[in-house]
Amino acid sequence: MPAYAIAHLQDAAPHPEIAEYVERLPATFETYGGSFLVHFMPHEVKEGAWPGSVVVLGFPGIAEARAWWDSPEYQEIAPLRSRHIEGDIILVEGVPDGYDPAASARAVRDALPHA
Repeated sequence: MPAYAIAHLQDAAPHPEIAEYVERLPATFETYGGSFLVHFMPHEVKEGAWPGSVVVLGFPGIAEARAWWDSPEYQEIAPLRSRHIEGDIILVEGVPDGYDPAASARAVRDALPHA
């Protein structure tokens, strides 16, 4: 099942190290089957606040996403970003084939207190 690395990045002021990070980043995730799905594209906020930018990387599975994040190649360049950009980054699995949201709704209903 696919997995994703999602970054909500804020306060990204131009800096040479950020340019270097972006240049070197693809070589760190391509080995693990990763690819850019979203990269600093404009976004529309429909509810709440979402300042900054969004980056989404897709991977074949969560094991590949974790292996990329933990890899020496990525950890070597990560400080180039983290020294200059505040943000949150998560790894998350996608839904499996045949996912049924009705089953999730049933689980919510089953968790409700019964009168």
